Amino acid sequence: MPIKKKKKYTFPVIIEKDEGGYYVGRVPSLRSCYTQAKTLPELYKRLEEVVSLCIEVEEEVFKQELQQNQFIGIQSLEFVK
Repeated sequence: MPIKKKKKYTFPVIIEKDEGGYYVGRVPSLRSCYTQAKTLPELYKRLEEVVSLCIEVEEEVFKQELQQNQFIGIQSLEFVK
């Protein structure tokens, strides 16, 4: 049986802290790819799990080649309505 070579992915991840004190991590390059945790170490662990699942869905269900966008930066902008 041939050994499947693991592929390395790099995705920008947005991490925010919500009003309840939870860290929320989102991977915009993958559909519905987000998770939350009370601590950053736990968030990183959960991100590994959810990204692995999202990659599997993109490749096997949607038959999509994954785009690995280049990270440029994040800014906190204020909007008034």
